[in-house]
Amino acid sequence: MKLIRFGSKGSEKPGVEINRERFDCSEYFQDWNHDFFQNEGISKLKQIVKENTFPKVDNSIRLGSPIARPGMIMCIGLNYSDHVKESRMAIPKEPVLFMKATNTLSGPNDDVKIPPKSSKTDWEVELGIVINKDCYQLFNEIEGEAHIAGYTIVHDISEREFQLEKEGQWVKGKSCPGFSPVGPYLVLKEHVNNVLNLNMKLSVNGKIMQNGSSKLMIFKPDYIVYYLSQFMKLEAGDLISTGTPPGVGLGFNPPIYLKRGDKVILEIEGLGTQKQHFI
Repeated sequence: MKLIRFGSKGSEKPGVEINRERFDCSEYFQDWNHDFFQNEGISKLKQIVKENTFPKVDNSIRLGSPIARPGMIMCIGLNYSDHVKESRMAIPKEPVLFMKATNTLSGPNDDVKIPPKSSKTDWEVELGIVINKDCYQLFNEIEGEAHIAGYTIVHDISEREFQLEKEGQWVKGKSCPGFSPVGPYLVLKEHVNNVLNLNMKLSVNGKIMQNGSSKLMIFKPDYIVYYLSQFMKLEAGDLISTGTPPGVGLGFNPPIYLKRGDKVILEIEGLGTQKQHFI
């Protein structure tokens, strides 16, 4: 079972996809939001699905982000050993943290507007974690894993001039409108065969630019949740984007950046596909 949200932007309804068919769950749940995850919503959903039938949703209807706007989008930088090598930087001893504005959240196939003053908009396919319960200062990675609801695809779009050539934090290059396409699904963790061995791909105009694997993550999902909880309260429904494999535009010599008209496709094994048109 995969969680989806469908409908026009800003008016999405909660649903599920089962055996490639989509169903409307809005009669039983308001949204896939903090209250849903915090109050054992996944367990309740599983039971309701067993006992009830739902209206079908046509596959042509737009999919939004599979989670409602979270309280936090926390990101991990330099978390793939091969991407660190590409960036000519040292392996970090602790996770590198930065945040994205939550209003960057968008659907997996929505058009993305390149900012008017941008000449260095870049791509990054990433594995996303969704938190299933509020937590603070967990004791170990086992507890970290227990607080994961499931996984999704995140496109951590970045404007490199804003991020790296301006003073201060990376957040300026990460928070332009529409810079966080998420989805198409939230796949519950028990349905992800091996989160530490997922193929990850991203193409631009049909050319493969990123072709990596989650097995090369430096800090694993359970540790990331545990680690973050030492410094901040993670809330149910929060999104963590866990870093990108090599092949970003910045890593080429000379760098390659997205242009208006470009089409980008992202895929993570078992989690679906995103398709975006940059305008």
